[in-house]
Amino acid sequence: MLIKDMFRKPIDRNIQGVIVVGEDGLNDEKNELEEYVVTRELQRHFKEFYENYKQGIIGKTRKNGVWISGFFGSGKSHFLKMLSYLLENKLVSGKKTLDYFKEDNKIQDAMVKADIQLAVDTPTKVILFNIDSKSEQTSKQSKDAIVNVFLKVFNDMLGFYGARPAIADLERALTEDGCYAAFEDAFFAVSGHAWKEYRHRFNYELMHVAQALVDIHYQNMSMDAATALCKQIMLTPYQISIEDFARMVRAWCDKMGNNQHIIFCVDEVGQYIGDDSQMMLNLQTMREELGKECQGRAWVIVTSQQDVDSIMEMTARKGTDFSKIQGRFDTRLSLSSANVDEVIKKRLLDKTEPAEQTLRLLYDEKKVSIKNKIKFDKTPEMKLYESRENFAEIYPFIPYQFNLLGKVLNSIRTHGASGKHLSEGERSMLALFKKAAERLQNKNDGALVPFYMFYDALENFLDSVHSRVISQALDNKNINPAGEADCFAVNVLKVLFLVKYVKEFQATTIPNITSLMVDNVDEDTYELQQRVEAALKVLVKETLVQEHSGNYVFLTEEEQEIGREIERQNVETGEIQNKISDLIFNDLYAEAKYKYNSFNGRYTFWFNQLVDNRPHKNNQNYDIGVHILTPYFTDYDEHTLNAMSGEGKQVLVVLPAFGSCISEINRYLKIEKYLQHNPLGRGDRFATIKEAKSRELRERMDNARLYLQESLRDADIYVNGSKA
Repeated sequence: MLIKDMFRKPIDRNIQGVIVVGEDGLNDEKNELEEYVVTRELQRHFKEFYENYKQGIIGKTRKNGVWISGFFGSGKSHFLKMLSYLLENKLVSGKKTLDYFKEDNKIQDAMVKADIQLAVDTPTKVILFNIDSKSEQTSKQSKDAIVNVFLKVFNDMLGFYGARPAIADLERALTEDGCYAAFEDAFFAVSGHAWKEYRHRFNYELMHVAQALVDIHYQNMSMDAATALCKQIMLTPYQISIEDFARMVRAWCDKMGNNQHIIFCVDEVGQYIGDDSQMMLNLQTMREELGKECQGRAWVIVTSQQDVDSIMEMTARKGTDFSKIQGRFDTRLSLSSANVDEVIKKRLLDKTEPAEQTLRLLYDEKKVSIKNKIKFDKTPEMKLYESRENFAEIYPFIPYQFNLLGKVLNSIRTHGASGKHLSEGERSMLALFKKAAERLQNKNDGALVPFYMFYDALENFLDSVHSRVISQALDNKNINPAGEADCFAVNVLKVLFLVKYVKEFQATTIPNITSLMVDNVDEDTYELQQRVEAALKVLVKETLVQEHSGNYVFLTEEEQEIGREIERQNVETGEIQNKISDLIFNDLYAEAKYKYNSFNGRYTFWFNQLVDNRPHKNNQNYDIGVHILTPYFTDYDEHTLNAMSGEGKQVLVVLPAFGSCISEINRYLKIEKYLQHNPLGRGDRFATIKEAKSRELRERMDNARLYLQESLRDADIYVNGSKA
């Protein structure tokens, strides 16, 4: 059976996998509402939200803050958008939002349904916005950034000019005095233009505005007074406190009457705030003041990658005392990977009955084989198929991919590897799984989605610094001699990029990489591992990947550049021998004297310390000695060794071949030379890479010490003319 024939709905149908807060389209909204899945987790979140929200309907409350957290792609923005539609009971394609929920029985709990109906029956205005897109480019540097954005969207909602709050205040005053419509007519009469189309040109229309105010006899102004007012609006820097804004919102709610509510739904607030302690304080003060003034009629609902406590912890590192902030975000909803799994299964992977039967039988036949093909060592739990039903439910994907991809997306964002669109949350897990499934739709049952296919779904949304490494690898004849669009070695490189920044997946060993590359239940894993090893050798040789202690790491362009500079450092054999000498005689065997056990240990004897005929320290001229011979010392045989140990009154320690130790020391010395001659100062990324190289330096030395210790254990010892 072809994979595309397994699904109840066409896998290549248009699915709104991209949720962009602030962008509306009737067809998209209808599609979103019809296909929105209220998972078991979301059932709880709706219940908790409405239990708290109704307190501001049936009475008064200051607990008016909701913090929605979850990893990238977990559906935070989607949940916020659906919540905003429900609260306002938005009309979409001739039908109210609540009707979409009722017809599909999306909410199971009768009490929650009653709470939703109560909210729907309460007049509510919802302002849904992405805070970063509504903020002016320079406003994040301002201490009033939060209140300025809230004021802007509030003015926009009222039909006033949000981009210029001073102009919006003029419009508000005209509205309160019942003169706004007359002013618009007067402005059109004197300028020939509609006010709302030309108010952005206020500085150039100043005289027309003043004339219009005079013509409608606004406050009996003279032309001089009207002109002075307009110049004040144009020239005076605008400021408003959070307290004054909260009073403005309360005044509007009072004017509207009938228990009017207003909800500020703010997407991606955590990303906007970052670790700015002042901005976090302002956000909390905004919520607190709206709670104090409006008593539950004004709410602030935000989404963030991190939960509120994580944000508080980050900002607290800057020394901010939050003890004075009594009110925080009392309602906290956290979306987990389980939520994403359920949505993808229901919206994308729902199978026909014949397909489920086929897949159950396939799993029964291949169960043991599958478990043997996909195994992970030295990593946190990587889920595999639990049963034949589980296999049929999520095929052609593998259970570990849901959780791991979420961690990949978070880590890419955290380390600045994402481009603009990904950083704005325009790509969801659903969209990534859909694109990967489409790649396999014309294959027969048995095919699986290898992990590298998720890279293809993400490629256009990555920072060019990272994606360029992959694209250049495709054009590299040493890596892709046949010029294939689907090159195996490049696919291995894609896998290494995806897991590069995932701290839970640091064991990028050959067996683990092989498991990530499995693409069929009948995969020959021995042959696959051989291909992976061959690909890694080429990638390491081309300096796109670095091998370290059996782990393989993707290198960015900057890392490659530094790596090439490190490789250009010249290390002489004598330097390696000196480092071996230093490791042995200063660390592993730091004794410089031999203590004779007889006579109560009264006698001690200094001894010479040598490595390959090179004294460890100068001025050693003792009667006895310990002489270490490394693989570099090749001019000897058994007879020579016996003679050396007898004639020189020395213990000969002949080390076996220890290429790994020499390789680690060689790498250590190259890195050490590079760091000594290249001080920091080439930008943040280079500084970060050099810091990583400093850590690698320590790890290389630890590895060398371990390898050398093992070699000493296995060494041949010659004493007094014969092998011991």
